[in-house]
Amino acid sequence: MATVTRRTATRPGEEPNKTTKTTKTTKKSRFTATVLRPADSGKGRPWGFVVLPKSVSAALPRRGRTSVEGTINGAPFRALLEPDGQLSHWLKVDAALCKAAGVAFGEEVTIELAPMAQEMEPTVPPDFKKALAASREARRVWEATTTVARIDWIHWIETAKQAATREKRIKSACEMLASGKKRVCCFDPSGYYAKNLSAPKAAE
Repeated sequence: MATVTRRTATRPGEEPNKTTKTTKTTKKSRFTATVLRPADSGKGRPWGFVVLPKSVSAALPRRGRTSVEGTINGAPFRALLEPDGQLSHWLKVDAALCKAAGVAFGEEVTIELAPMAQEMEPTVPPDFKKALAASREARRVWEATTTVARIDWIHWIETAKQAATREKRIKSACEMLASGKKRVCCFDPSGYYAKNLSAPKAAE
């Protein structure tokens, strides 16, 4: 059984004004999917990705980034799923997991996954960490907020398309945190309404 905390706000962007707790059974989802190779995998070791069926994503606790654990062809993993902007999620499958699962790009795999009982603590990007270190009040509120809130703050910063936009968001995040705001304002973590997120483009 898992306890789920739900918060409500009177208007978008407001701080939640009500907290309730409900208990529900966390079920494991099982599905098959093809491991795709991104058209642009950047530097480093090659990696693949899998887009979750919408029915599987709908069973998860969040439309934004969310932590899951499970297996790919029996190989265990834990991961932070990324929203695809289409009310679903995608899973990054790195080289080590591909090897453990005995799978190559373009092959079909069997995946079992379920939400983790607690969200994984996100890694704070170095530039944001430096900015937080320079503001005692921002750091105090950052440490006092929830893991989910920290995930969304970092997600908002990392979705900036330009370096200047990222720098501006880091500055704004520290200002909002220093003013006492524990959650990022007016951010759509699913990318569905803002139309600013997507799964990687697959290589042909």
